[in-house]
Amino acid sequence: MQPAIAVLEFDSIAVGIEAGDAMAKRAPIDVIHAGTIHPGKYLVLVGGAVADVEEALEAGREVGSSSLVDTVFLPNVHRDVVAAIGGRRRHGMGEALGVIETRTVAAIIEAADAGVKGARVQLLELRLADGLGGKGYLLFDGPIAEVEAAVEIGSARIAASAGAVQRVIPQLHAEMRENLAADARFRERVRGVGATDGAGERE
Repeated sequence: MQPAIAVLEFDSIAVGIEAGDAMAKRAPIDVIHAGTIHPGKYLVLVGGAVADVEEALEAGREVGSSSLVDTVFLPNVHRDVVAAIGGRRRHGMGEALGVIETRTVAAIIEAADAGVKGARVQLLELRLADGLGGKGYLLFDGPIAEVEAAVEIGSARIAASAGAVQRVIPQLHAEMRENLAADARFRERVRGVGATDGAGERE
């Protein structure tokens, strides 16, 4: 998905499929990943040469403008962002944790790219839409000053995105760090709690 990626987020599945088709037909992009995300939206991600991705993005906008929720174009996407989109997670032990939360996938990807390029931080995780009601969030880890800078830079990049929330948490408690390192979904965190040791019932 390097050196460029574009992400288009639609509130109509039908329109999203049509737009993805137009994008694939318009330019010789290297990769296209498309599919449904919560809550009933459709996401199209393309990657390849900068000019080709930009051309495909324009085609998607033309066809899907009526249902386009958000979009991002990253002509020189950071490799850590690509890895995080693919599901890579890291465990942090830095002085601070930075969190940015957005209402769209496109916005959180843009914030992540800006933050890791602008400060010396690790991108621990990038969670996208499913299981989050369509939201996205990221976790930065590193020295306090660097995390503050990454969160500020990432948030500034998406300043026009409604509903964005950001926090910097110094010296994250070990138990909270353990929770973040495990499955982030609450249901998975409490699975088995209240179960009896013997033949009793499970909650």
